[in-house]
This record gives sequence, C-alpha cells and structure tokens, in this order.
Amino acid sequence: MTGIFIAAGFALILFFLERVFPLRKRKRDTFSRLTVNIAVSMTTFTVAFLLIRPTTSFFLGWTASTPFGLIRWLRLTGLWETLVGFLLLDLSFYYWHITNHKIPFLWRFHNVHHMDLDLDVSTGFRFHPGEVALSTIFRAIQVALIGVSVSTFVIYEAIFQIGTFFHHSNLRLPLRLERVLNLIFVTPRMHGIHHSNFKKETDSNYSVVFSVWDRLHRTIGLGISQEEIDIGVPGYAMKKDNHLKQVMILPFAQQREYWKDESGHKRLSRGEEIRRRVQWLAE
Repeated sequence: MTGIFIAAGFALILFFLERVFPLRKRKRDTFSRLTVNIAVSMTTFTVAFLLIRPTTSFFLGWTASTPFGLIRWLRLTGLWETLVGFLLLDLSFYYWHITNHKIPFLWRFHNVHHMDLDLDVSTGFRFHPGEVALSTIFRAIQVALIGVSVSTFVIYEAIFQIGTFFHHSNLRLPLRLERVLNLIFVTPRMHGIHHSNFKKETDSNYSVVFSVWDRLHRTIGLGISQEEIDIGVPGYAMKKDNHLKQVMILPFAQQREYWKDESGHKRLSRGEEIRRRVQWLAE
C-alpha cells in the first residue's frame, strides 16, 4: 500500500508542475477531461483490485513455493534476482504494450487510452477497465514465467506507476536534462511522440520504464518537436467521442477507420524523418 500512496503523491505533484511548466498547449477544457479520466480510472482501479491483485498474489505465492520460473532456473538470489527480475518485468511490459497495438481486439480497448485529445498525468490512469481485465491473463503468465519474488514485484510495481505518471505528464523539463534522462528512462517528450495522431509515430516508443527496449528493438522514434505533435487518434478526434458514455462503450461499438481524420485524409506518416532523427529528443 505504501507504493500506491507514493505513486499517488508523485502524480499529484506532477499535476501541479505540468500546469506551471507545460510541454504542449491544451486542446480541451481541463475540468471536462479530468471528469472523464477520473471516472474511467475509478472503474479501472476497481477491476484491478478485484482481478489483478488476487491473481498476481496467487502466482507470486505459487512461484515462491515451486522451482518454476526463469529466476528459479537460473538460481538467482539477492541483488541479482532483483535486478534481473526487474528488467524482465519491464521487458515483458514492452512486449505487452506492442501486443495491445498490433492485435485489433486488444486495440479496441487500448484506443480509449490513446484517443484522449490531450496528454498529461491524468492520461496515465485513463485505461478502459476491459483492458485491465484482459491484462490479468498476461500478468499471471508474466509472474509465473519470470518467477519473480514478491519484493522485486512490489518494487517494480511502484516504479512502474511512477514512471507511467511521469512520461504521460505534460511537464516541460529543460531539454538537456531530458535528453540525459532519456538515455535510460522513458520521458515526457519521448512518450508524447507515441501519442501522436500519426500512425507511424504511435507505432514507436513502447517502453515503460527503461527506454533501452525501444533502442534494442529499433522501435524508438525521437527528433519530433512537441509543437509538431497533435495528440489523439484521428478517427476519434471529435469532442463527443470523449464523453464518458462513448469512452466506455467504444470497444463494443462498430469501429471507425482509426487513422482517417474528419476530412478523409489518412494520417499515417509525416515522412521518414522519425526514423532518421533518432539520436536526440527535439524541443
């Protein structure tokens, strides 16, 4: 529970800081967005409490009492168990994130997160409860196959939540500082590109805590200025699409063409520069 309070406190600090030092201009009224995002998150937290928490607790207990799991097979203990377990948890979330983008059924739910017309710390907890329910299967497999200890899992979960709030925030950091941080961690400018309404840019920057996974898998996309980025999904960019009722029923409704805007233009790519300019984040 301590980790939850720390993450919540960190999110609250970011909420105020991103209003003093904004990275991108807002497109929507803050109050209306927050109302929707908080309402969605309350149902999501309920599902997580009822499904994910008992499921992960069961498999953490099971792996602790059996020789099953990669950590057990490698006979890692102490600091090595923590380091390797932490890295494997983060790497597996990278793959799960890609899976949510590539499998159409899962994307129906994950789109609720991406169709937010602004990106800030509140987007970091705007996930459809259906996405969280479906992720229960992944979490069970993740914990069992890795064989991670309870302590490592708790440490990762706290940093995972803090990292999620941080890179979704609309906080403008000094560019030099963020470039240094981004050598190791996912940062607001990096993840802002992932929430771009160009498909090629959305199909980049899947990492959660460590940016190295995108670098190793060549899915990293940097060098796009935040002023060039429009947040959202073109096919769901109308104001009414982000009303609470529409957000909640979206995965079960007939889907529009995601990357075609109101004028009928497909927003697939702004060119190849995202692949060429991969060294540094831009202003």
